[in-house]
Amino acid sequence: MAAKGSEQTLTVGEVARMAGVNAQTVRYYERRGLLPEPPRRSSGYRAYPLETVSLIRFIKKARELGFSLGEVGGLLALRSPGRSRGETGSAAQETIRLVDEKISRLASLRAVLASYVEQGGECLIVESLNEGKASDAIPRRRRQGSS
Repeated sequence: MAAKGSEQTLTVGEVARMAGVNAQTVRYYERRGLLPEPPRRSSGYRAYPLETVSLIRFIKKARELGFSLGEVGGLLALRSPGRSRGETGSAAQETIRLVDEKISRLASLRAVLASYVEQGGECLIVESLNEGKASDAIPRRRRQGSS
């Protein structure tokens, strides 16, 4: 770890190791705008602030919860200290909407899986996912089972 003035900075390898990702992931998040581009040392190497590790861990947790990188960008915006309460509230409402959508889609998928487990027979899960709507399989499955 290098110190720049009183501020501690890290190399891309150190950030990656501490955050549990590889260096390419760090650079990719930078290109996607999820991480601010760090200043460069006189050697040309990037000098990441320690906060970068926390940001990457936040991104990883959000991705594990099923958020897309675009959605993660919106979540990161909630962390911005310069936002007004109104902006933060609007962003939080949008995030709630996205979470509700995900819950709805997952509930539909769960119903398809439960139906398959309970009734056996032909699995329409792959077909329904190919069509883009897991919920489409639910009525068809019930209709097929009731014939």
